[in-house]
Amino acid sequence: MSEKQVRETWLQSAIELCTPIFKLKGYQMPKVHVSCGFPSTGNKSKHIGQCWGKSSASDGVNQVFISPVLDEPVQVLDTLMHELVHVVDDCMHHHGPEFKKIATDVGLQGNMREASAGPWLKEQLTTIAKQLGKYPHSKINLAHSAGKKTGPRPRAKCKKCGYEVTPLKKWLYMGPPLCPKHTTEMEPIGDWEEAIINTVVESPE
Repeated sequence: MSEKQVRETWLQSAIELCTPIFKLKGYQMPKVHVSCGFPSTGNKSKHIGQCWGKSSASDGVNQVFISPVLDEPVQVLDTLMHELVHVVDDCMHHHGPEFKKIATDVGLQGNMREASAGPWLKEQLTTIAKQLGKYPHSKINLAHSAGKKTGPRPRAKCKKCGYEVTPLKKWLYMGPPLCPKHTTEMEPIGDWEEAIINTVVESPE
């Protein structure tokens, strides 16, 4: 079984264990697919969960995604509960009054865009987390995934007139350009060698 399938099995089991909380408050849980993945806004956004309504899916089933930056079980469940409110609402009312009614009924509180578990719900989720065990996922650290940060891009300067230019990264391997006025090779400024090493270049045909 792959890591993705194990995560999805854990998340699907989590939905089954969270569903009684909704039923207790009179809400039916529609069928829903759940997976670990970044929201449509990408890994730069602060969104840690996202729900797509039935109308967005070709099979007519709600789909929920839990951000891979999360790995603490209770936090994952807390985020899942928020998204399950969207599932129950079928993403019809965003974070409006209708969403708030369902959210507060099942124990979420705070700003509805970031609504999270209140004391009662947190206690329920802690119990569920113990039943599920460790969330089988190694979280992604975005600070590291961004890769090595480099300094300013290399430039080139004409020794005669002082004209400066910053070449496109993909052309750095060809060396400094010629000054458009004096047609002489310009002087490289900065670490060209390091920049070339950190740049994926497509060789010209």
